[in-house]
Amino acid sequence: MIRPADAFGPWAANITPSERTARLRAMQAIARLSCGPRSDTLCALLRLAETDPDTLEAAAAALARLEPLDYRRVLASYAQVHRPGLSVRSGPRRRTH
Repeated sequence: MIRPADAFGPWAANITPSERTARLRAMQAIARLSCGPRSDTLCALLRLAETDPDTLEAAAAALARLEPLDYRRVLASYAQVHRPGLSVRSGPRRRTH
């Protein structure tokens, strides 16, 4: 069972299957880019969880087992990507005279 403190991202309770898949893939990409081969187990479990929801708990445990710095990097990057209120800018603001 996923602990309430771990019910975020792909482990959130009230998301659609397609949203869960998108979040799993985002978490996997972040883990791979942040941790490289140290995230092999986590990435494999995230990939499996796309088609087997029973794997979600094991994926949460694998995330928690990352080294502290890797864990913080993955969570911080994921939080930045999924933070509410991101706005799209049309490019750098230029100063006009």
